[in-house]
Amino acid sequence: MPKENKVFYNPIQQFNRDISVLGIRAWSQLFEAEARNQRYVPANPSEPYIDVIEALSASGLRAVRYGLEIPRVRSVLANDFSESAVDAIQRNVTFCGVEDTVHAHEGDASMTMYKHRGRNVHVVDLDPYGSATPFMDAAVQAVRDDGLLLVTCTDLGVLAGNGYPEKCFAQYGGTTVWSDACHESALRLVLNMVAASAARYGRAIEPMLSLSVDFYVRLFIRIKTSPRQVKENASKSMVVYHCRGCGSSVHQPLGKCDASDQKYGYARGPLAPENCDHCGTPHHIAGPLWAGPIHNDAFIDKMLEIEDSDDFDPAIYTTAPRIKGMLTMARDELKDVPFYFSVQQRAAVIKASSPPHRAMVSALCNAGYRVSGTHAHAGCLKTDAPYSFIWAVYRRWLADMHNGTVSHNLKAGAPGATIVRDLAAKVDAAAADDKVPEISFADHPRALELEQMRKSKFVRYQQNPQKNWGPRPRAISISKQM
Repeated sequence: MPKENKVFYNPIQQFNRDISVLGIRAWSQLFEAEARNQRYVPANPSEPYIDVIEALSASGLRAVRYGLEIPRVRSVLANDFSESAVDAIQRNVTFCGVEDTVHAHEGDASMTMYKHRGRNVHVVDLDPYGSATPFMDAAVQAVRDDGLLLVTCTDLGVLAGNGYPEKCFAQYGGTTVWSDACHESALRLVLNMVAASAARYGRAIEPMLSLSVDFYVRLFIRIKTSPRQVKENASKSMVVYHCRGCGSSVHQPLGKCDASDQKYGYARGPLAPENCDHCGTPHHIAGPLWAGPIHNDAFIDKMLEIEDSDDFDPAIYTTAPRIKGMLTMARDELKDVPFYFSVQQRAAVIKASSPPHRAMVSALCNAGYRVSGTHAHAGCLKTDAPYSFIWAVYRRWLADMHNGTVSHNLKAGAPGATIVRDLAAKVDAAAADDKVPEISFADHPRALELEQMRKSKFVRYQQNPQKNWGPRPRAISISKQM
């Protein structure tokens, strides 16, 4: 590496590089198994076949690792727009002895990928400084059917913040949900942008793994030419009515789909009133966002299987403990439930002590609802329970654990004041209503299971690896590409 800041390199991204190697290996094994079943390839293929484009290669470290660590890789095109970066790539390729596999290339990232529209590659990796949006049109055309697209976006100030809604819409064609689940909202914004880009060419996406990591999002997406599946995009897109007062949300699909009969139509709406049903605060509208699953269980299972094998050397993959922890959390997430909520933040709305996770999960599960954690935030839960029941649980908690005493800090007219107004009457009415499930904080097996996961030694979330860690400054010589 040159001593000057001419080539971008970030050691903190080792987790990104490690899990990318693992993800491509998992994809290749699933791809080969499916191909054998459909007789696309011989039963026991042995020749290298995987072609990769790393469109924004910088130092070439990731491309070199792909060439060395992915079985059956045939070629890796390590492209960059910067002459100094390409020089660094070539030095690193030569130093590591992968000249036969990894090829340095100087050129515009999009134009390089456009040249592969007629000769698609199996894997395209986009890891830019900032947003991947400018390169997406070329990327979705360069990947072959059932190939893998890897996407990083590091502009979380736009994707997950609340200060740049106009820039977010300009970059991603939607606005984010500023809430507890803003990082999952970021994932769903990027997925919706990729789906829209691919749909223009009759191509559909299947998210295999979608992670919010540190200061970026990382997505593993399978691409397939399927005009029929493209028709389902409207039903897999949504806008979100988000209450800026109490944090509740309502999800509005943009289309209707009966996949069994292949019938498509208009969605009905609006599903939410102008003001929140729970606290009376006006809704904010966010989206459109990807509404479908963001993980694939079979893909995660294969990644965990490889991670646990003897040839996944922890001396090389030093972030393996965190990989296992995050994959385990992602595998356990509810796949059909968008967004999570913070148990502590919802309690703060009504100025009450927070129920322990164990008690909250038990109350939800005892009422027949499903609950999971999330890889994106340590203190949050996903559930298919409606917010009407979630708030009923908090009111019961306030009545039982605070003897019905409302905090003097809860001012009249505040969102929380509306939720707990006439607390005793609301609690009694809920208890007498046959339509409202009974609320019980007695330990539920699922609550004990999640508590055991939380107390396990899995490294699920980022631990600061060094002082002042972060995305690092942009390299000077490649700024013209951005």
